[in-house]
Amino acid sequence: MKTRTWFTSISAVLAVALAATGCGVSADDNTSGGASSGPVEGLRILVPNSPGSGYDTTARAAAKAMQDAKLTDTVEVFNTAGAGGTVGLQRLVNEKGKEDILMQMGLGVVGAVFTNKSKATLNDTVPIAKMIAEAEAIVVPKGSPYTSLDQLVAAWKADPGKVPVGGASNAGGPDHLTPMLLAKAVGVQPKEVNYVAYDGGGELLTAILGKKVAFAATGIGEVAAQAKSGDVKILAVTSEQPVEGVDAPTLKSLDVDLVFTNWRGIVAPPGLSDEMKRQYVDLLTKMHESQQWKDTLAKQGWTDAFQSGDEFKNFLTSENDRVAGVLRELGLVA
Repeated sequence: MKTRTWFTSISAVLAVALAATGCGVSADDNTSGGASSGPVEGLRILVPNSPGSGYDTTARAAAKAMQDAKLTDTVEVFNTAGAGGTVGLQRLVNEKGKEDILMQMGLGVVGAVFTNKSKATLNDTVPIAKMIAEAEAIVVPKGSPYTSLDQLVAAWKADPGKVPVGGASNAGGPDHLTPMLLAKAVGVQPKEVNYVAYDGGGELLTAILGKKVAFAATGIGEVAAQAKSGDVKILAVTSEQPVEGVDAPTLKSLDVDLVFTNWRGIVAPPGLSDEMKRQYVDLLTKMHESQQWKDTLAKQGWTDAFQSGDEFKNFLTSENDRVAGVLRELGLVA
């Protein structure tokens, strides 16, 4: 498919839901992590969106890997959803000085800070580690009239308003940026895109299966199982190279010059002591090196994108600038 092309690559993570029971939820909120040479105790992980979402899946997978590798005792994973993750971000910032809490986050929170004009920003947090990267999938439900990206794009260009696209991100998140960038790449005006936001991957999947949207953009892991069962069809993936185990071409192989990668990581509240920062960087580093985490990456189809401490901090700064530029170019922020 020859199209007018437009390329961007937002540096790289995401996924089908793990069972929420995969990790413990009984840690005491008042228990400090406390520096220790043994397993980290009393850790809480805040997930800034709904159960079953990509952040939720990643946090619970990480908690289970930490526990199975004997790096922590029971980890509490809890959800504070709203405003693309900025409600949870504000809660984390309000936990200033607390040493027993971390927050799962990613590209979506970077964008949501801009589009929701959040008072709390990621500059207020202490970056711990970037964990994973994951390409997005362009997906249609079973029985869709669009069996190829060519067919979908033709209908989309003819009448964008009648071809709604769903995503599990608010404006500025990866599921929102993907169709906006795709629209620009194939000749659809981004402002004409009929984007429908859902609160997490579970709600989005229900909308796809119920044909409430013509197509969706979401993390590959969110729909990989349904694609294998035939309930949905992945028309294309946004990665540079084909994704192992996914029967779908890349956008680039279809002559759409667009590469896009989502990512996820962990931050801590402001006021974290240097000692606890070192302990949490060490915890995530040991988790990253564990066989339990390597098995999780393989199971979920996630790409290892580990960075820690100051390296992750520098990445966040560059990503913040990159996302701001993309949002301005798309006319989504001033």
